[in-house]
Amino acid sequence: MPTLGEKQKHKYIPFGYKLMITYMVFIILPVIAIGYFSHSMYQDSIRQQTKNNIQGTLVQMKDNIEYKMGEVDRISTMLYGDYSLITQLRVYGKGWDSFERTTKIIMPKFSIALNSTGLNIAMFLFLENDTFPEIYYGSIDNERPEDFEGSYNIYHLSRIQDKAWHMDFPPEQFGKTKLWQRVEKDREFKRISFLRRLVDYEKPLELKEIGFMRISARTEELFQAVDYQKIGVGSALLIKDELGRVLYQSGTVPKETSGKLSQNAEYLTIRESVGEQSWQLEAYVPLTVMEQDSAKVRMFIILICFLCLVVFTFAGVFISRYFSVRMNKIVFVLNAFREGDLRKRMGYRGKDEFSQIASALNEMGRNIDNLIEQVYVTQIEKKEAELESLQAQINPHFLYNTLSSISRLAQFGEVDKLQRMVLDLAKFYRLSLNEGRTVIPIRSELEQVQAYMNIQTTKFGDSVSVFYDIDPEIIKYVTVKLILQPFIENALEHGWFGSPIHIRVSGKMEEDNIVFKIIDDGIGMSEDLIRQIFDPVEGLNTGFGIRNVNSRIQLHFGAKYGVTIGSRPGIGTTVQIVIPAERAECPNHGTKGKQDPG
Repeated sequence: MPTLGEKQKHKYIPFGYKLMITYMVFIILPVIAIGYFSHSMYQDSIRQQTKNNIQGTLVQMKDNIEYKMGEVDRISTMLYGDYSLITQLRVYGKGWDSFERTTKIIMPKFSIALNSTGLNIAMFLFLENDTFPEIYYGSIDNERPEDFEGSYNIYHLSRIQDKAWHMDFPPEQFGKTKLWQRVEKDREFKRISFLRRLVDYEKPLELKEIGFMRISARTEELFQAVDYQKIGVGSALLIKDELGRVLYQSGTVPKETSGKLSQNAEYLTIRESVGEQSWQLEAYVPLTVMEQDSAKVRMFIILICFLCLVVFTFAGVFISRYFSVRMNKIVFVLNAFREGDLRKRMGYRGKDEFSQIASALNEMGRNIDNLIEQVYVTQIEKKEAELESLQAQINPHFLYNTLSSISRLAQFGEVDKLQRMVLDLAKFYRLSLNEGRTVIPIRSELEQVQAYMNIQTTKFGDSVSVFYDIDPEIIKYVTVKLILQPFIENALEHGWFGSPIHIRVSGKMEEDNIVFKIIDDGIGMSEDLIRQIFDPVEGLNTGFGIRNVNSRIQLHFGAKYGVTIGSRPGIGTTVQIVIPAERAECPNHGTKGKQDPG
């Protein structure tokens, strides 16, 4: 029956299989992918080249169509923007006066506009002013636009008031409301009409319809450039309006693709937008010829890929077996080391990399235990030395200045102040020394700050005031000693300039951290000075005390903790100190320094 160790031994995938899988992923799969993408790229290249050529042809067709549509639009604009014509149309007269204005003023303007283009168009003009006589060829109910191409008919607007295409015409926006649409018998005669109002714009905010223009053009002439032979035999070209209705077709579209041409796999579909009404010029190109060439390339690529797979598979099996045997020997020795047997050795003959690995493992087994112990001891000693060195660098000027103040108080006989200052000084240094311990309760740190501030208020009176905002929750945690007092001392020495200074000391819990803030309303610091404090220039000793506190915090708690400063000149300074929330019962906090090298 297999033991537990033997069961665990076979849970992982052996190196030989991993090597084979890696080989398949990085060799065989890329070969398959290269073959697939080579075929796809070749096919896509043919399609893209064909598409680019056809796209250019469609752009030329589009430009030709838009030019002719623009000619019709230009004719309508000549009449729409003719203020003198609009003025005449809104004048009501009878008899000879109306006839004379019609024949001498209005009709010539219509003729000039109509003859300004070479297109064969017929124009219908519907006037709101019923004092003008109607002039037309044939009958409006039985119209035949081809009978009066190059001319126009004049009707009263009342004839189309009930027509759906007139009633549904969009509301007027000056100079913008115009529409191409098949109305009346346009579909029967294979024509399309350009519709536009004539408006009285004497009052621009109250546009009034005084007429309506309908310019009828042959679709064959308008879309003359749309010829399927320009893009190849078997192709088809369609012009569709904004609702998807076919306006013109050149070439034959297979029945099975009608309605879903863009999804048909046998045709390459290309579209181009035409005109302001979002018409579509659609081209359908058969893929039969391209597929024949593509099939030959596909078979050639499949054959090459198959041969490569056979060769690479045999090579992969041989290589994976060759390396897996050697790797198993290395794993055997490493497992012995992991279990604590550093006397196990690996025997291997050869001059390749595996022989170097065997030699290195054998040597490592002889030295690793001593090396671990040496590194561990060295790290402990180094960390303790750094903490003691930083602690010893606390500014001694405070003691000198306080003793000087005590001397002056004694000289002037102020015994009460002298007694308070001596007691506070003794308390301050008792807490600072703390029996040589680096980590102290936060309560002791705050008491030390209070002792320091008592000394300062004794010296300076009401010129210095301090406010404490301490969350009682943080009292049960510990900190590296002397992280608050240096910043209060710094505020008094560098931030106080003449007028009274107010200092606020706060301590709060934020998630798993304790955040202290020392805020003063002194003269503040510039951004350059703050930058020099944390990144000092060689030869300058700016902010040594601040860096001392930051270094001690990071050395003890880690690089993600420490000091940040925010300040504005003339407003004040805020110092933020972040430490982890660690309880006093932690085993490493009761001794001098911290015994964990990590």
